[in-house]
Amino acid sequence: MLTTIFLSFLLNDALAFSLKVDTISFDDLEFKEIVEDTTITEDSLSATVSGPDQITTLNGGSSTDKSDVSLWQIFINGLLFGFAAILMPCIFPMLPLTVSFFTKRAGSRTKAIGQAIIYGLSIIIIYVGLGMLVTIFFGSDALNALSTNGIFNFFFFLLLVVFGASFLGAFEITLPSSFVNKIDAKSDQGGFVGIFFMAFSLALVSFSCTGPLIGTLLVDAASKGERLGPAIGMLGFSLALAIPFALFALFPSLLKSLPKSGGWLNSVKVVLGFLELAFALKFLSNVDLAYHWNWLDREVFLALWIVIFALMGLYLLGKIKFSHDSEVQYLSVPRTFFAMVVLAFVVYLIPGMWGAPLKSVSAFLPPSATQDFDLTVGNPSSSPIPHTGSSPKKYAEIFHDRGTPKGFDPYYDYEQALEISKEVNKPVLIDFTGWNCVNCRKMEANVWTEPKVKDLLNNEFVMAELFIDDKTTLAKEEQYISTYSKKNINTIGKKWSDFQAAKFNSNSQPLYVIVNSDGQVLVPPQGANYDPQNYIEFLEAGLKAYKEQK
Repeated sequence: MLTTIFLSFLLNDALAFSLKVDTISFDDLEFKEIVEDTTITEDSLSATVSGPDQITTLNGGSSTDKSDVSLWQIFINGLLFGFAAILMPCIFPMLPLTVSFFTKRAGSRTKAIGQAIIYGLSIIIIYVGLGMLVTIFFGSDALNALSTNGIFNFFFFLLLVVFGASFLGAFEITLPSSFVNKIDAKSDQGGFVGIFFMAFSLALVSFSCTGPLIGTLLVDAASKGERLGPAIGMLGFSLALAIPFALFALFPSLLKSLPKSGGWLNSVKVVLGFLELAFALKFLSNVDLAYHWNWLDREVFLALWIVIFALMGLYLLGKIKFSHDSEVQYLSVPRTFFAMVVLAFVVYLIPGMWGAPLKSVSAFLPPSATQDFDLTVGNPSSSPIPHTGSSPKKYAEIFHDRGTPKGFDPYYDYEQALEISKEVNKPVLIDFTGWNCVNCRKMEANVWTEPKVKDLLNNEFVMAELFIDDKTTLAKEEQYISTYSKKNINTIGKKWSDFQAAKFNSNSQPLYVIVNSDGQVLVPPQGANYDPQNYIEFLEAGLKAYKEQK
């Protein structure tokens, strides 16, 4: 179970791989010849693409498909957090007590089952209601802005650190006792109302254990920008909590197979505390990258993760003990296996300090360009073609040394990339990416590093890497009000985000588009697909289409 909870933090990465979740399908696209000048101006960036130049998306837009998948990810995260909450010291001992209470109170097994089901439904209603309140409080627009907002990301970082410290035993997060007592008193009423307030009492009494989990889940769901994210996350969480109560009411004999309560329940809290601290660093990294603070380079991030998980492994082995821990007389077999997994993960992370790609977790690490000491750079499989333009690369000082994977040398301005494309007679690969784009990092680490892919990108294309979440302020003369979104476009990130949405009717990253020197799309664009052969075929198809136009 502990390993499963850790894997929940890697869920976006693993689920994206298995379902190709962010792969944007453009199978039904129609591409028609573009005859207008594609030079980027204020009007061309902000105008909605329409008429003969319109690029339509499958089923009305790729953002819908991405939203559906993201909600599934949030729901599954909620399930995993809910199953983790069952093992909390505040909830696990309540399972047999609550089921026994229903059995005695109801007087018959049929009534007990019915009351337990109502109890479970009440839990679901309470937690989903909490998720809806988060959405109502923030609003859909605010939720969409959370994923890249520096203040919120930094607040989430601090919040998760507080939750982690709480699980490690520094303090307990509790609700006012007077409020808890009032709700508990209402649970003595009969009928559905009494059962509902029993469930409400469980939610309040167990808040010291579940609060950090709920907070982490809501933070994660809200930061994904999905309007229904918090409610869907709470649905998964509450469903996982409700299932055991209904299940044990249906089959009371299963209670005998439950392990006895004891110190192992507190160990679950401590392990989750370490995971909270590791998870918090991702939010700090988001802020660090988007605002160019340069605090959390890749090796610093890895060093912190190595220390956190090493301490977790030592804790599982009984070498570290907190004040509220019971004495570990011996290591159980499950605890030993969990310790082995955690320490093996630590060993896996260590080579990353010297530049190892760490492909299985690369999506959550800062970009490889932030690595100061990288032993892999001296032996690249292919080198990029040197810049041939008369003017320096625009925005290179912002992105090249922190955002671009080592071994690549793209342009960071669309118009400049088109100009170079005309000079060198090569197509342009537009890479809509972002500092906080998990799947972009996975593509760069798992696909771009393949020798064939790297050779094609460096030698056959002019690359244009456009960061849609960068916070660098544009020069006054470059700022404008978008006629597409009606928003003030005053940063580099907003400029390219608005361009992507207006031109391609898409707001998901990564999005790879191959165009010719005039900006005409050559082949259907695609999103994240972690099969290198698929990406090679995509690039080769673009090259073939480009050559056929000549």
